[in-house]
Amino acid sequence: MCIILACSSEKQSVNDEEKLQQIGREYVTLGLTIGQYDPDFVDAYYGPDSLRPAAAKDTADFPKDSLTLRITELKSRVTDLLTNTKNDTIRQRAEWLGSQLMAFERRVKIVAGERDAFDTESRDLFDAVAPIYNEKHFQDLIAQMDSILPGKGALPDRFQKLAARFLIPKDKIDTVFQVAIAEARRRTLQHYTLPSGENFKLEYVTDKPWSGYNWYKGNYQSVIQINISQPIFIQRAIDLACHEGYPGHHVFNVLLEKNVYHDQGSQEISLYPLFSPQSLIAEGSANYGISIAFPGDSQEEYCKQILMPLAGIDTTGAHLYFEALKISSALNYARNEVARGLINKSMNDKDALRWLTDYCLLTEKGATDYLRFIKKYGSYVINYNYGQDLVKNYIEKTSGQDQEKRWKAFEKLLSNPMRASDLVAADKK
Repeated sequence: MCIILACSSEKQSVNDEEKLQQIGREYVTLGLTIGQYDPDFVDAYYGPDSLRPAAAKDTADFPKDSLTLRITELKSRVTDLLTNTKNDTIRQRAEWLGSQLMAFERRVKIVAGERDAFDTESRDLFDAVAPIYNEKHFQDLIAQMDSILPGKGALPDRFQKLAARFLIPKDKIDTVFQVAIAEARRRTLQHYTLPSGENFKLEYVTDKPWSGYNWYKGNYQSVIQINISQPIFIQRAIDLACHEGYPGHHVFNVLLEKNVYHDQGSQEISLYPLFSPQSLIAEGSANYGISIAFPGDSQEEYCKQILMPLAGIDTTGAHLYFEALKISSALNYARNEVARGLINKSMNDKDALRWLTDYCLLTEKGATDYLRFIKKYGSYVINYNYGQDLVKNYIEKTSGQDQEKRWKAFEKLLSNPMRASDLVAADKK
């Protein structure tokens, strides 16, 4: 009888695996179909061409109803699988797919012009609702900044005056970035073994709403673009080197392709939909990865000892600048409130620009550029700050202060499909 039960259980697992594989293939085709109408939807795809849908007959005519029906049908099959499977691995994959499909459904509504409240959209798209901070919270942080910055006058102007001393000259940008990326890669390879031949191409672009972007091409290759229309300050060389490259987006995608797509045969991971829970993990880990590669004050020290001399920047006042940046990092949550206000219609453009200059300390051009970003990407903004905090709490609760353990826990996070709710659940244990 035990043998019969074991065989029955094994057969059920095989059947569940076949069902999940089929759902995964249809999920990919469905995501690529949405991408035919929404050019921002598919951030990367490295699966077989056989899963690409036929060319849409009329991409101007968005087929909301038919796409919604396909999403609903796939969600139903995922729910049925979750109800009946006894295999934990299959359950985890199915739960992840269910969250991704919820994001598909929400994004289709947004593209069709159906907007909901900011928190509703972020929960459906990214499996997370960021904390709300009132204006007093940011005023208190500004008071802290005011107490350490020299001079008189408007605080944003004083901050920008200090920051301007650490601006990378245009003719030094490539030199500084090449060195910063090489160092970030060196530090990452001390802890991780990446697939042979992994590499990236570095490009400089202009007139983008973002400062940097990683376009993952599959086969362990990336294109990293840096937007030089925006001023690039010295710490951003390390920030972007880590965030876009090592151990950030490039490593994240490389490890998922190697460990999940090739080794485990999970077809669904070959599609990276930008507006999905996958992005909170991607952006949160990429931001936290800066402190993994450059823990404590090592980013400041590397800038002062290596990058500033390379850029011809005087290091006088650098420590004050980095202290101001710590407060500026906490102020980044103001970006969420701007996006929340715009989507909920409790802010207009004038209010948004005031918040971006007064609390995010952006220049007038920087505020205008970031307003463009918010209008294009909406609640995506929570992935950078709240995502980083969720990853930070997860890694540091798992590993404590042991840096080597943090690298190992971080590699595990980068190598497995996870959601914000998984990080929160682990934090509560």
